[in-house]
Amino acid sequence: ALYASGILATSAGWLAYSHVAVTDLPLAATFSAALLLCLPWVRSGGRRGLFVAGILLGLAVLAKGLVPLVLIAPLLWIAGRRWPNLLILAGATLAVALPWYVLCYLRNGDAFIDEFFWKHHFSRFSTTDLLHEQPWWFYVPVLVGLTFPWSPMLVLAPHWPQDNRRKLLLMVVGFGFVFFSAATNKLPGYLLPLLPPLAAILGVRLAEATRVRALLGSCAALLLLTPLVAGTLPDALAHGLSSVQIGASSWLAMLPIAALGGLTLWFAGREGRTLAVATVVFTATLGVIYMKWSMFPELDRAVSARPLWRQIEAEPESYCEGDLHRAIRYGLAYYAGKPLPPCNANPGLRRLER
Repeated sequence: ALYASGILATSAGWLAYSHVAVTDLPLAATFSAALLLCLPWVRSGGRRGLFVAGILLGLAVLAKGLVPLVLIAPLLWIAGRRWPNLLILAGATLAVALPWYVLCYLRNGDAFIDEFFWKHHFSRFSTTDLLHEQPWWFYVPVLVGLTFPWSPMLVLAPHWPQDNRRKLLLMVVGFGFVFFSAATNKLPGYLLPLLPPLAAILGVRLAEATRVRALLGSCAALLLLTPLVAGTLPDALAHGLSSVQIGASSWLAMLPIAALGGLTLWFAGREGRTLAVATVVFTATLGVIYMKWSMFPELDRAVSARPLWRQIEAEPESYCEGDLHRAIRYGLAYYAGKPLPPCNANPGLRRLER
Protein backbone atom coordinates (compact mmCIF):
# COMPACT_ATOMS: atom_id res chain seq x y z
CA ALA A 1 0.00 0.00 0.00
CA LEU A 2 2.87 2.38 0.80
CA TYR A 3 4.57 1.70 -2.54
CA ALA A 4 1.31 1.99 -4.49
CA SER A 5 0.42 5.31 -2.82
CA GLY A 6 3.87 6.73 -3.55
CA ILE A 7 3.75 5.62 -7.18
CA LEU A 8 0.30 7.09 -7.78
CA ALA A 9 0.91 10.35 -5.91
CA THR A 10 4.05 11.16 -7.92
CA SER A 11 2.98 9.86 -11.36
CA ALA A 12 3.01 12.56 -14.02
CA GLY A 13 -0.54 11.85 -15.18
CA TRP A 14 -2.07 11.99 -11.71
CA LEU A 15 -0.19 15.19 -10.90
CA ALA A 16 -0.81 16.92 -14.23
CA TYR A 17 -4.54 16.26 -14.37
CA SER A 18 -4.97 17.45 -10.79
CA HIS A 19 -4.45 20.94 -12.27
CA VAL A 20 -7.00 20.52 -15.08
CA ALA A 21 -10.75 21.03 -14.80
CA VAL A 22 -11.97 17.83 -16.49
CA THR A 23 -14.53 15.25 -15.39
CA ASP A 24 -11.94 12.49 -15.80
CA LEU A 25 -10.71 13.37 -12.30
CA PRO A 26 -13.93 12.74 -10.32
CA LEU A 27 -14.45 9.68 -12.51
CA ALA A 28 -11.01 8.32 -11.65
CA ALA A 29 -11.35 9.02 -7.93
CA THR A 30 -14.85 7.60 -7.43
CA PHE A 31 -14.44 4.65 -9.79
CA SER A 32 -11.14 3.60 -8.20
CA ALA A 33 -12.59 3.91 -4.69
CA ALA A 34 -15.55 1.74 -5.75
CA LEU A 35 -13.17 -0.83 -7.23
CA LEU A 36 -11.08 -1.00 -4.06
CA LEU A 37 -14.20 -1.43 -1.90
CA CYS A 38 -15.15 -4.45 -4.01
CA LEU A 39 -11.89 -6.25 -3.17
CA PRO A 40 -12.99 -7.58 0.27
CA TRP A 41 -16.06 -9.13 -1.39
CA VAL A 42 -13.86 -10.65 -4.09
CA ARG A 43 -11.64 -12.17 -1.40
CA SER A 44 -14.12 -13.51 1.14
CA GLY A 45 -17.65 -12.76 -0.04
CA GLY A 46 -18.28 -10.08 2.58
CA ARG A 47 -20.93 -7.81 1.09
CA ARG A 48 -20.62 -4.90 3.52
CA GLY A 49 -18.60 -2.72 1.14
CA LEU A 50 -20.72 -3.34 -1.97
CA PHE A 51 -23.37 -0.78 -1.06
CA VAL A 52 -20.84 2.04 -0.55
CA ALA A 53 -19.02 0.87 -3.68
CA GLY A 54 -22.31 1.22 -5.57
CA ILE A 55 -22.76 4.78 -4.27
CA LEU A 56 -19.26 5.68 -5.48
CA LEU A 57 -19.85 3.98 -8.82
CA GLY A 58 -23.03 6.03 -9.17
CA LEU A 59 -21.00 9.20 -8.61
CA ALA A 60 -18.60 7.99 -11.31
CA VAL A 61 -21.55 7.57 -13.69
CA LEU A 62 -22.61 11.14 -12.89
CA ALA A 63 -19.08 12.28 -13.71
CA LYS A 64 -18.60 10.51 -17.05
CA GLY A 65 -21.74 8.71 -18.18
CA LEU A 66 -21.51 5.05 -19.14
CA VAL A 67 -17.70 4.79 -19.08
CA PRO A 68 -17.35 3.48 -15.48
CA LEU A 69 -20.02 0.82 -16.15
CA VAL A 70 -17.86 -0.45 -19.00
CA LEU A 71 -14.66 -0.35 -16.96
CA ILE A 72 -16.20 -2.31 -14.07
CA ALA A 73 -17.29 -5.14 -16.41
CA PRO A 74 -14.42 -7.53 -15.37
CA LEU A 75 -16.09 -7.71 -11.95
CA LEU A 76 -18.84 -9.84 -13.54
CA TRP A 77 -16.26 -12.39 -14.68
CA ILE A 78 -14.62 -12.50 -11.24
CA ALA A 79 -18.04 -12.83 -9.56
CA GLY A 80 -18.89 -16.13 -11.22
CA ARG A 81 -21.82 -17.75 -9.45
CA ARG A 82 -21.88 -14.99 -6.85
CA TRP A 83 -23.13 -12.45 -9.39
CA PRO A 84 -26.52 -11.98 -7.58
CA ASN A 85 -24.57 -10.19 -4.83
CA LEU A 86 -23.75 -7.51 -7.36
CA LEU A 87 -27.40 -6.48 -7.38
CA ILE A 88 -26.52 -4.55 -4.20
CA LEU A 89 -23.86 -2.68 -6.15
CA ALA A 90 -26.16 -2.10 -9.12
CA GLY A 91 -29.06 -0.90 -6.96
CA ALA A 92 -26.95 1.68 -5.15
CA THR A 93 -25.46 2.85 -8.46
CA LEU A 94 -28.89 3.37 -10.00
CA ALA A 95 -30.22 5.10 -6.87
CA VAL A 96 -27.43 7.68 -7.06
CA ALA A 97 -27.13 8.22 -10.82
CA LEU A 98 -30.54 7.56 -12.35
CA PRO A 99 -32.52 10.48 -10.85
CA TRP A 100 -30.26 13.08 -12.45
CA TYR A 101 -30.44 11.39 -15.86
CA VAL A 102 -34.22 11.17 -15.67
CA LEU A 103 -34.57 14.82 -14.63
CA CYS A 104 -32.13 15.91 -17.32
CA TYR A 105 -34.14 14.05 -19.95
CA LEU A 106 -37.41 15.54 -18.69
CA ARG A 107 -35.85 19.01 -18.88
CA ASN A 108 -34.15 18.68 -22.29
CA GLY A 109 -35.94 15.86 -24.08
CA ASP A 110 -34.38 13.95 -26.97
CA ALA A 111 -31.66 16.59 -27.36
CA PHE A 112 -30.08 15.24 -24.16
CA ILE A 113 -30.08 11.66 -25.48
CA ASP A 114 -28.67 12.73 -28.86
CA GLU A 115 -25.94 14.98 -27.47
CA PHE A 116 -24.85 13.11 -24.36
CA PHE A 117 -25.29 9.47 -25.29
CA TRP A 118 -25.20 9.21 -29.07
CA LYS A 119 -22.62 11.92 -29.76
CA HIS A 120 -20.38 11.73 -26.69
CA HIS A 121 -20.57 7.97 -26.14
CA PHE A 122 -21.27 5.97 -29.26
CA SER A 123 -20.11 8.47 -31.91
CA ARG A 124 -17.01 9.27 -29.88
CA PHE A 125 -16.15 5.58 -29.89
CA SER A 126 -16.80 4.83 -33.56
CA THR A 127 -16.67 7.98 -35.74
CA THR A 128 -14.18 10.78 -36.50
CA ASP A 129 -16.71 13.59 -36.02
CA LEU A 130 -15.13 14.84 -32.78
CA LEU A 131 -11.67 15.29 -34.36
CA HIS A 132 -9.70 13.25 -31.80
CA GLU A 133 -8.85 10.35 -34.10
CA GLN A 134 -5.61 8.58 -33.17
CA PRO A 135 -3.89 5.30 -34.21
CA TRP A 136 -4.48 2.10 -32.25
CA TRP A 137 -1.05 2.30 -30.56
CA PHE A 138 -1.64 5.87 -29.27
CA TYR A 139 -2.03 4.84 -25.63
CA VAL A 140 1.27 2.91 -25.47
CA PRO A 141 3.46 6.04 -25.28
CA VAL A 142 0.70 7.86 -23.38
CA LEU A 143 0.77 5.24 -20.61
CA VAL A 144 4.55 5.52 -20.42
CA GLY A 145 4.22 9.28 -20.06
CA LEU A 146 1.39 9.18 -17.53
CA THR A 147 3.35 6.85 -15.24
CA PHE A 148 6.59 8.89 -15.43
CA PRO A 149 8.96 8.52 -13.53
CA TRP A 150 7.72 5.04 -12.65
CA SER A 151 7.48 3.95 -16.29
CA PRO A 152 10.23 1.28 -15.95
CA MET A 153 8.02 -0.45 -13.37
CA LEU A 154 5.51 -1.28 -16.13
CA VAL A 155 7.62 -4.34 -16.96
CA LEU A 156 6.41 -5.82 -13.64
CA ALA A 157 2.71 -5.54 -14.52
CA PRO A 158 2.28 -8.49 -16.98
CA HIS A 159 1.94 -11.20 -14.33
CA TRP A 160 -1.12 -13.43 -13.89
CA PRO A 161 -1.64 -13.85 -10.12
CA GLN A 162 -3.57 -16.45 -8.13
CA ASP A 163 -5.29 -13.88 -5.91
CA ASN A 164 -8.64 -12.87 -7.41
CA ARG A 165 -8.30 -9.35 -6.05
CA ARG A 166 -5.15 -8.82 -8.05
CA LYS A 167 -6.74 -10.52 -11.04
CA LEU A 168 -9.57 -8.01 -10.91
CA LEU A 169 -7.20 -5.03 -10.79
CA LEU A 170 -5.14 -6.43 -13.66
CA MET A 171 -8.24 -7.21 -15.72
CA VAL A 172 -9.67 -3.72 -15.20
CA VAL A 173 -6.41 -2.15 -16.38
CA GLY A 174 -6.00 -4.53 -19.33
CA PHE A 175 -9.63 -4.40 -20.41
CA GLY A 176 -9.77 -0.62 -20.06
CA PHE A 177 -6.57 -0.18 -22.05
CA VAL A 178 -7.86 -2.36 -24.90
CA PHE A 179 -11.28 -0.70 -24.82
CA PHE A 180 -9.87 2.82 -25.05
CA SER A 181 -7.38 1.74 -27.72
CA ALA A 182 -10.22 0.32 -29.83
CA ALA A 183 -12.06 3.65 -29.78
CA THR A 184 -11.62 5.95 -32.76
CA ASN A 185 -11.30 9.11 -30.66
CA LYS A 186 -8.53 9.12 -28.07
CA LEU A 187 -7.35 11.63 -25.49
CA PRO A 188 -4.61 11.06 -22.87
CA GLY A 189 -6.94 11.76 -19.95
CA TYR A 190 -9.15 8.80 -20.82
CA LEU A 191 -6.58 6.51 -19.13
CA LEU A 192 -6.76 8.40 -15.83
CA PRO A 193 -9.17 5.93 -14.09
CA LEU A 194 -6.74 3.11 -14.87
CA LEU A 195 -3.85 4.72 -12.97
CA PRO A 196 -4.97 3.88 -9.38
CA PRO A 197 -5.50 0.13 -10.03
CA LEU A 198 -2.27 0.09 -12.05
CA ALA A 199 -0.43 1.73 -9.16
CA ALA A 200 -1.85 -0.91 -6.80
CA ILE A 201 -0.58 -3.68 -9.08
CA LEU A 202 2.87 -2.09 -9.37
CA GLY A 203 3.02 -1.58 -5.61
CA VAL A 204 2.40 -5.27 -4.95
CA ARG A 205 4.82 -6.37 -7.66
CA LEU A 206 7.50 -3.99 -6.38
CA ALA A 207 7.15 -5.51 -2.90
CA GLU A 208 7.48 -9.03 -4.33
CA ALA A 209 10.28 -8.55 -6.87
CA THR A 210 13.66 -9.91 -5.85
CA ARG A 211 15.81 -7.51 -7.87
CA VAL A 212 14.66 -3.91 -8.08
CA ARG A 213 17.91 -1.91 -7.99
CA ALA A 214 18.03 -1.37 -11.75
CA LEU A 215 14.32 -0.51 -11.93
CA LEU A 216 14.43 2.01 -9.09
CA GLY A 217 17.66 3.46 -10.47
CA SER A 218 15.96 3.90 -13.84
CA CYS A 219 13.02 5.69 -12.21
CA ALA A 220 15.42 8.03 -10.41
CA ALA A 221 17.37 8.63 -13.63
CA LEU A 222 14.20 9.64 -15.51
CA LEU A 223 13.73 12.48 -13.04
CA LEU A 224 16.78 14.13 -14.62
CA LEU A 225 14.39 15.09 -17.42
CA THR A 226 12.44 17.38 -15.04
CA PRO A 227 14.34 20.59 -15.95
CA LEU A 228 13.96 19.75 -19.65
CA VAL A 229 10.21 19.32 -19.23
CA ALA A 230 9.98 22.59 -17.31
CA GLY A 231 11.86 24.40 -20.06
CA THR A 232 9.91 22.90 -22.95
CA LEU A 233 6.33 22.22 -21.87
CA PRO A 234 4.88 25.78 -21.93
CA ASP A 235 6.00 26.34 -25.52
CA ALA A 236 4.85 22.84 -26.51
CA LEU A 237 1.37 23.43 -25.12
CA ALA A 238 1.13 26.84 -26.76
CA HIS A 239 2.46 25.99 -30.23
CA GLY A 240 2.61 22.20 -30.51
CA LEU A 241 5.45 19.78 -29.75
CA SER A 242 6.74 19.72 -33.33
CA SER A 243 7.53 23.45 -33.30
CA VAL A 244 9.51 23.74 -30.06
CA GLN A 245 13.18 23.44 -29.27
CA ILE A 246 14.25 21.26 -26.36
CA GLY A 247 15.83 23.28 -23.58
CA ALA A 248 16.22 23.04 -19.82
CA SER A 249 14.93 25.74 -17.51
CA SER A 250 18.07 25.27 -15.40
CA TRP A 251 20.87 22.76 -15.86
CA LEU A 252 21.93 23.28 -12.23
CA ALA A 253 18.66 21.69 -11.13
CA MET A 254 19.97 18.36 -12.39
CA LEU A 255 22.72 18.24 -9.76
CA PRO A 256 20.54 17.54 -6.68
CA ILE A 257 18.41 15.16 -8.76
CA ALA A 258 21.52 13.22 -9.76
CA ALA A 259 22.72 13.13 -6.15
CA LEU A 260 19.38 11.78 -4.92
CA GLY A 261 19.42 9.25 -7.77
CA GLY A 262 22.77 7.99 -6.50
CA LEU A 263 21.29 7.72 -3.02
CA THR A 264 18.42 5.66 -4.46
CA LEU A 265 20.89 3.19 -5.98
CA TRP A 266 22.83 3.03 -2.71
CA PHE A 267 19.70 2.19 -0.68
CA ALA A 268 18.44 -0.33 -3.25
CA GLY A 269 21.80 -2.10 -3.33
CA ARG A 270 21.76 -2.56 0.44
CA GLU A 271 18.30 -4.08 0.80
CA GLY A 272 16.82 -0.70 1.68
CA ARG A 273 13.96 -1.01 -0.76
CA THR A 274 11.53 1.17 1.16
CA LEU A 275 14.16 3.87 1.62
CA ALA A 276 14.96 3.71 -2.10
CA VAL A 277 11.28 4.12 -3.04
CA ALA A 278 10.94 6.95 -0.53
CA THR A 279 13.94 8.69 -2.07
CA VAL A 280 12.41 8.53 -5.55
CA VAL A 281 9.12 9.86 -4.14
CA PHE A 282 10.97 12.66 -2.36
CA THR A 283 12.95 13.55 -5.50
CA ALA A 284 9.77 13.58 -7.59
CA THR A 285 8.09 15.82 -5.00
CA LEU A 286 11.00 18.27 -5.18
CA GLY A 287 10.71 18.12 -8.97
CA VAL A 288 7.02 19.05 -8.80
CA ILE A 289 7.78 22.00 -6.53
CA TYR A 290 10.55 23.13 -8.88
CA MET A 291 8.28 22.85 -11.94
CA LYS A 292 5.53 24.85 -10.26
CA TRP A 293 8.00 27.56 -9.32
CA SER A 294 9.73 27.75 -12.69
CA MET A 295 7.02 26.75 -15.18
CA PHE A 296 3.61 27.85 -13.91
CA PRO A 297 4.10 31.59 -14.50
CA GLU A 298 5.08 30.86 -18.10
CA LEU A 299 2.15 28.46 -18.52
CA ASP A 300 -0.19 31.17 -17.24
CA ARG A 301 1.17 33.60 -19.83
CA ALA A 302 1.34 31.23 -22.81
CA VAL A 303 -1.57 28.83 -22.35
CA SER A 304 -4.13 30.10 -19.84
CA ALA A 305 -7.12 32.31 -20.68
CA ARG A 306 -6.68 34.17 -17.40
CA PRO A 307 -4.44 37.02 -18.70
CA LEU A 308 -6.91 37.68 -21.53
CA TRP A 309 -9.84 37.59 -19.11
CA ARG A 310 -8.16 40.15 -16.84
CA GLN A 311 -8.03 42.54 -19.79
CA ILE A 312 -11.78 42.31 -20.45
CA GLU A 313 -13.33 41.42 -17.09
CA ALA A 314 -14.50 45.00 -16.45
CA GLU A 315 -16.86 44.86 -19.44
CA PRO A 316 -16.98 41.34 -20.93
CA GLU A 317 -20.32 42.05 -22.60
CA SER A 318 -18.46 44.34 -25.05
CA TYR A 319 -16.39 41.50 -26.54
CA CYS A 320 -17.00 38.58 -28.89
CA GLU A 321 -14.93 35.50 -29.69
CA GLY A 322 -12.65 35.85 -32.68
CA ASP A 323 -10.26 33.24 -33.99
CA LEU A 324 -9.41 31.82 -30.55
CA HIS A 325 -8.09 28.38 -29.73
CA ARG A 326 -10.73 26.10 -28.28
CA ALA A 327 -8.93 25.91 -24.92
CA ILE A 328 -8.92 29.72 -24.67
CA ARG A 329 -12.64 29.85 -25.51
CA TYR A 330 -13.37 27.30 -22.81
CA GLY A 331 -11.22 29.24 -20.34
CA LEU A 332 -12.99 32.51 -21.05
CA ALA A 333 -16.36 30.80 -20.63
CA TYR A 334 -15.17 29.49 -17.26
CA TYR A 335 -14.19 32.93 -15.99
CA ALA A 336 -17.23 34.69 -17.49
CA GLY A 337 -19.69 32.03 -16.31
CA LYS A 338 -21.00 31.63 -19.86
CA PRO A 339 -19.61 31.46 -23.42
CA LEU A 340 -18.79 34.77 -25.07
CA PRO A 341 -20.89 35.45 -28.20
CA PRO A 342 -19.45 34.66 -31.66
CA CYS A 343 -18.30 37.66 -33.67
CA ASN A 344 -20.03 36.67 -36.92
CA ALA A 345 -23.43 37.04 -35.21
CA ASN A 346 -22.44 40.16 -33.25
CA PRO A 347 -20.52 42.50 -35.58
CA GLY A 348 -20.89 45.46 -33.21
CA LEU A 349 -18.80 43.86 -30.46
CA ARG A 350 -15.03 44.12 -30.08
CA ARG A 351 -13.25 41.10 -31.53
CA LEU A 352 -10.97 39.07 -29.27
CA GLU A 353 -7.83 37.64 -30.87
CA ARG A 354 -4.79 35.95 -29.46
